[in-house]
This record gives sequence, structure tokens and C-alpha cells, in this order.
Amino acid sequence: MEQKTIFITGGAGYVGEMLCEQFGRRDDVRQIIALDKEPQTEYSAKLPKVTYIHHNMADDGWQEEVAKYEPDVVIHTAWQIRAMYGEADEQWRWNVDGSDKVFDFAFTQPSVDKLIYFSTASSYSARKDNRFEHLFTEDEGFRDDDYIYAHEKKVTEEHLRASYDQVKKEGRRVPQVTVVRPAAITGPRGRFMRIRFGLQSALQGNLEKGFVNRIITLLTSYVPATKGWVRQFIHEDDVNDLVIQFTFENMPWEYNVFNITPVSEPVYAPDMAEAVGKKVIPIQPWMARTAFAFFWHATRGKIPTCPGSWRFYSYPIVMSGEKLATVYTCKYSSKDAFRYTDGRYSDWVPEDQRRPKPTS
Repeated sequence: MEQKTIFITGGAGYVGEMLCEQFGRRDDVRQIIALDKEPQTEYSAKLPKVTYIHHNMADDGWQEEVAKYEPDVVIHTAWQIRAMYGEADEQWRWNVDGSDKVFDFAFTQPSVDKLIYFSTASSYSARKDNRFEHLFTEDEGFRDDDYIYAHEKKVTEEHLRASYDQVKKEGRRVPQVTVVRPAAITGPRGRFMRIRFGLQSALQGNLEKGFVNRIITLLTSYVPATKGWVRQFIHEDDVNDLVIQFTFENMPWEYNVFNITPVSEPVYAPDMAEAVGKKVIPIQPWMARTAFAFFWHATRGKIPTCPGSWRFYSYPIVMSGEKLATVYTCKYSSKDAFRYTDGRYSDWVPEDQRRPKPTS
């Protein structure tokens, strides 16, 4: 059996650590190299086949260490998602410059056959004239946006494509490149095992204790929503399984981009409220903008409502998952991924909070 060595950036993050665990259970994986600027978690330290490198991808030095293992596949999940208050330049260095270093590594290492990059849906840009009925396709491309996360991701995808095209122009060998643009990733691991700051965790009251999180929990005692509020979700198991498919199967492309979202109805505000047992409070976009600006500056970014992010709670971005469906079928719909606690990590859900999907 041919075995692969997998290099995963963001190995301490929600998705990265999950991939480390699931890849490590496969007989066709020889070794996993995990890189992250954060220390290795106790959970990760117990995972088989994982070699952990505690290093910021934006700082040189990790390349030589990783190259020694001759990775076959590079999976780039690392990202500083929460905006760093007053440190936009450093955040750019970590995210954009750091990603450039990962891409350069993948394009210069002879052992690398595949590169998988986690992008975002946000860079389609949440705008006032967006409509529920319009499903953004991969061919439409990204649009300019002042929300730092969306802007950085757009620029990074542009850098990836430019680097790929330049390497091909020079006649050098290039790995297969797959870009995935995820809907909001959810599941029992994200909601109960690796509790992250996010809308769903806040509405469900699952945030860790602390003054700021108590404020957020209080503010989300109802579901504040504009007329344009909508979310798409993809289950963490589907994310894992499609990445495994892209990693191990012979996929028929050189460079490809996928919206990774189920072909299903998205989650609207009433669906969200019903799922978390709360009522919707209608608000206007200007109210969201004002509240976001106040909490961003009042807490110096501890509440992550950075400039431009208010629009993503006010105007819709709905992606088409039709292209993904031609190569992978999601096991969970958007609403099922959000509403229920089924999945590989369901044992982490406290018994009194388990909500399996009815079988009939």
C-alpha cells in the first residue's frame, strides 16, 4: 500500500486538528506534519502519526524542517480569523505573507503532488443588492470588500493563482491545486469539543465563561436579525470526507475551485431561532453597524465585530453547491448540520444536549 505524508498548516485549529485526527486513523497515511503558531493541545499530543511544529508560518525556518519529511500533500488551513485590534499590518503578515510562503513551499518541493487551500465564502462580499435567490458560483470570482477577513482571503487566492500560473509559465512541475470555499463549518466537534467564538455557539449559550462572553450571551438572548440575514452550513464530517477524497483519489483537474456547501435550503433567521429555542428580534442594518462599531472599540477587539463585518450579518451571501455535487455528495443538509448533533464527534455532546435527527 502506498502511504502519504501530509503537511497541515493550522494544526491546532478546529479544522486542522480534526484533519490530523482523521488522517491519522488511515493505513495509507505514513505521517502528518502539523504546523501552527499556537502550542500543541493536549488532545493533539495524543494523536497518532502527528509530528507537531510550533512555528508561525509567516516566520521563515519551518520550511527546512518540514522539507525533511518530504510531504506528498499540503493542506493549508491556517488563518488568524479574529481581527487583531490595532495590528492590521501584523495580521496581514501572518495571513497573506504567511500563505505566500506556504504556496511557495508547495510549488518548490519536488515531493508535493497536491495542494489544498481553505478559502472562504466571505469574499463574494455581503452587499445591499445581494439577494437570497442569487447563488454565487465559483466562476463569478471574488469582489472587493473592506472586511479584513474577506479582503485578505481574496488577495491570498489571487496570489495563489498568480504563483501557479507563473510556475507553469516557467515550465516547472506544479502540484494539483484545489481551492475550497467553505460555508460556515459546524458539528459537534466545533460546538462542544472545540468551542469557538461564533454565532451558533453564542446563540446556543456554549461560549466559555468570561466577562466578554457573558455580554455576548446576554446580547444573544434573542436572535437579532435583519431582513437579509441567512447562513449556509456544512457539516464538519463532510469537510473531512471531501478533503480526504481530494487528497487520495485521482481527481481530473490541474487547478480547481469549489464552493463547499450542500445543495440544500440555507438557514434563515426563523430556522436559527427555532433551533436554539429563541425568538427573532427584527433589526435594521444601521443598528447592526452601530452595535458592531461600539463593541469593537469598547472592548478593543475582544468582541470580534471589526469594521465591515456588520454587513455579513445584514446582507445575504448564498453560494451554489452544484459544482461540488458533481464530485462529492454532502451527507448533511445545511439545516441538519446546524440543527442536530449527529456526527463522528457526537459522543462529546452532553447527553442532555444531544439532538439526533429523527429517523422517520
